Amino acid sequence: MISRRNLLAQGAAFAGGLAFTGTDAEAQLKRKDTDPEFAVTNSRIKQSIMGWCFNDQFDSDKMANTLQLAKYCKEIGIVGMEGIPRDAYPAVRKMGLNISLVSSHGFAQGPCNPEFREKVMEELLTGIEVAKEVDCKSVITFTGMKFDGMDSDKAALDCVDTWKEVMPAAEKAGVNIVLEHLNSRDDTHPMKGHPGYFGDDVDFCAELIRRVDSPNFKLLFDIYHVSVMNGDVIRRIQQYQEIIGHYHTAGNPGRAELDDTQEINYPPILEAILETGYEDYVAQEFIPTWDDPVLALRNAAQLCDI
Repeated sequence: MISRRNLLAQGAAFAGGLAFTGTDAEAQLKRKDTDPEFAVTNSRIKQSIMGWCFNDQFDSDKMANTLQLAKYCKEIGIVGMEGIPRDAYPAVRKMGLNISLVSSHGFAQGPCNPEFREKVMEELLTGIEVAKEVDCKSVITFTGMKFDGMDSDKAALDCVDTWKEVMPAAEKAGVNIVLEHLNSRDDTHPMKGHPGYFGDDVDFCAELIRRVDSPNFKLLFDIYHVSVMNGDVIRRIQQYQEIIGHYHTAGNPGRAELDDTQEINYPPILEAILETGYEDYVAQEFIPTWDDPVLALRNAAQLCDI
């Protein structure tokens, strides 16, 4: 019989034996089994990348940086890019990569605030036209940030009414508008969390989508943001599978690599995504912290190539 005291003592000794600090911890926790020459082979998951995460990683010039990132994507077997300058679209497509998502009005100035209604509509309509031109299936949208004196019920109604105005154009073009849920919990970095974001509850975003009531209005399920705000990721994927039109990844906490320093277990999540019959893009949207950002990208691609 093992007493509770002995068990605790053994646990403490075990923990002490594993103790390490600083760069040693970082080295041991990173996925050192990543093949530096890895390229996607299974392709069950159609992988894309969010370009803003790799801003200035390879070149201070935005176009040169984007094209260098595109080159690495081709080598790794990532098939799409998003969150890149629109003037880079022709060159990226010429390299054989797809545009997986077209940007629009940004997360801060959204339709929850009547002040931005016309701007949101204009940018979504433009995004629909761009998506049609580059053979892209989706345009992103956001609720926007809360503002002084906001009434939540009216803000929700304003969102729904604004999106309903642009849906006929999206439906005619065969383009989806995808609403991204963002976390408002992480306040450590302007792109790791968005305090004050109106659509910070994925269940609320799903309700907004149902109220718009269009087959072309869908949910952008960001696994990182859902993990931070709601959790129960696989069950929510199953629950909302009919309205999910796009996925984003990142490690939690910190929105960093998909490595052993974070709590999200991606392989079973990706299996759950495939089990729903989803066939569109899963975009890597982590902020690299490794010394070698290309190896970090290979690691994410390798982990997701299930």
